[in-house]
Amino acid sequence: MDEATPVLEVRGLTRRFPGVLANDRIDLELHKGQVLGLLGENGAGKSTLMNIIYGLYSPDEGEILVNGELASIRDPNDAIALGIGMVHQHFQLVPVLSVTENIMLGNESVRGLFLDRPAARERILEISGQYGLAVDPDAMVEDLPVGVQQRVEIIKALYRHADILILDEPTSVLTPQEAEGLFAIMRTLTARGVSIIFISHKLKEVLEICDHITVLRNGRVAGHADPGTSTQQSLASMMVGRDVILQVEKEEAQPGEVVLAIEQLSVLDDRGLPAVNGLSLELRAGEILGVAGVQGNGQTELVEAITGLRAVSGGRVLLEGREVTDDTPRQITAEGVAHVPEDRQKDGMVISFPVNDNLALQTYWQRPFARGIVIDEGERDDFARRLVQRFDVRTPGIYTRLGSLSGGNQQKTIVAREFSRPSRLLIVAQPTRGLDVGSIEFIHRQIVRMRDEGTAVLLVSAELDEVLSLSDRVTVIYNGRIIDTLPVEQADREHVGLLMAGVQAGEASDD
Repeated sequence: MDEATPVLEVRGLTRRFPGVLANDRIDLELHKGQVLGLLGENGAGKSTLMNIIYGLYSPDEGEILVNGELASIRDPNDAIALGIGMVHQHFQLVPVLSVTENIMLGNESVRGLFLDRPAARERILEISGQYGLAVDPDAMVEDLPVGVQQRVEIIKALYRHADILILDEPTSVLTPQEAEGLFAIMRTLTARGVSIIFISHKLKEVLEICDHITVLRNGRVAGHADPGTSTQQSLASMMVGRDVILQVEKEEAQPGEVVLAIEQLSVLDDRGLPAVNGLSLELRAGEILGVAGVQGNGQTELVEAITGLRAVSGGRVLLEGREVTDDTPRQITAEGVAHVPEDRQKDGMVISFPVNDNLALQTYWQRPFARGIVIDEGERDDFARRLVQRFDVRTPGIYTRLGSLSGGNQQKTIVAREFSRPSRLLIVAQPTRGLDVGSIEFIHRQIVRMRDEGTAVLLVSAELDEVLSLSDRVTVIYNGRIIDTLPVEQADREHVGLLMAGVQAGEASDD
């Protein structure tokens, strides 16, 4: 193959769904050993395009060439045979199986009538060593941190001899440290000739890791960019088609009375081990309290305890002075608590329900949506249409199954529901995970609006930049405890980063 020949080329690819032109005559080139960044708003057509290349969808028009040859990709088996692998945003792993069993699944090594696990295990160790993918082949997947599960997915693709790798939002569930580890792996992969399509909403990461950038907007190629000469601002403008404000604009907070008080709270994790250890904090009306910390230090369990999703083993939760420690999620919702959960699919939506039902989930039994035991479908649907327009949910219609929308539009649906109710307390956990810059800008404005209207906002985010830009005060959680709380003016990135690592004042080395 000529060096100038792309390893993957897309020509005039078009895909239609009922009421939606998802991909409109898209052209794309990927070269050997290159990281190609693919940017676009939620619903711009990125996932559809990648699903066509991987054989999950068929194009209505256009063609795909692999190594200069016209390719017929009818299903993922055809893609895999052509050396194309895909790591999905939501991992395709079986938790109760081992790493080796997951990687073998669908591509089993056999010796006679039996699975040849030793041979597969040896190959996994070989791939791990070759590409710097440290994974225990005997570990159970359910016991692995999310960053290691992602390595398993990458090994699974390389095990099938992939030399074209599609990474769909690979850092959306990773800590900053895990993301840096992924980038080191990507550099090793490309140095060894693997070509990567990197889909992400995080512009800083795209500029850091990519060799070339293609931007989609409304299903079309909006333009191309060179990471060496581009900025986050220029990429954001190309994605959205207008200037985007990347910095949060807000007036100084005017805190009022204490809305949420947590006293010596203790909570156990799923394994029965302490996740929150005697934690106390206060949150006032009209302020945003940001919780900073490396994922896995008790943030998830803290939020679940406050919202009634997890039992408390000690301490108290008070809402405007009334104890709600053992209240159910519905009781807490009725008290004026809105909650955007960390895991949108598990705790924030019913995947099989349409958009209109999901938007009414928290209030469907109340007026105006219900008259006695009968749902007023007209009121519900009018409400849904207003929220879809106001929060820019990209959907063919309000009767579309929410699970069929992109992750970002699922998130916007949950945000629309929770932000549209009168609330005394708003708890937002990872509110912009997987969202594009335009949606992030909009949701940040909505969070500030809620604060300015007097709502107390508890923000939990793995994105330190998000915590620092939105919060009025920052509290740092480590090993289930609050180790410091400080005004945002005193919360510089380096100091908060040390606190997140458990290093308190006076403990840092002078070297």
